[in-house]
Amino acid sequence: MENSDSTASVPPPAPLSVKKENVMPINPKIAELTESRQELLTRIQKLKEDLQGWRTKLDTQVKVYRDELSELKNSLNTEVEQLRSDFQELKTTLQQQQEDVTASLRNLGVSFLMLSHYYFVEQNPKFSSYVFKFSILVFLNSLAAGCFSRSQRD
Repeated sequence: MENSDSTASVPPPAPLSVKKENVMPINPKIAELTESRQELLTRIQKLKEDLQGWRTKLDTQVKVYRDELSELKNSLNTEVEQLRSDFQELKTTLQQQQEDVTASLRNLGVSFLMLSHYYFVEQNPKFSSYVFKFSILVFLNSLAAGCFSRSQRD
């Protein structure tokens, strides 16, 4: 138990006393830290303002690009509609021309039949059966060409 007595005989620690000499060095440190903190806060505020300015610029550019894209889209849609209209008109014109050519060929076939009948049959009766058969073939061929072209179109 002697050991416990010897440890008990150690004097208790002295109460902390605030000495004026220890306080002085802390005040400049606090002032330095406060100044550093203020500089950092100022820099952070400047960075926030820069970021906000950058975001505003970016938002403005995005809006401008969206508006330009919208205008381009509308312009392209207008041009596509115009092209569709032009192609439809062209298709109609070509169909009409094809029908006109078919009708002309048919009329030509009828005219050929009439001429061949007059020329070969009435003028030269011995060729009448051959000319008639040939004329019929030409006429049927022109009719078939007209029907075939119409079925391809539809």
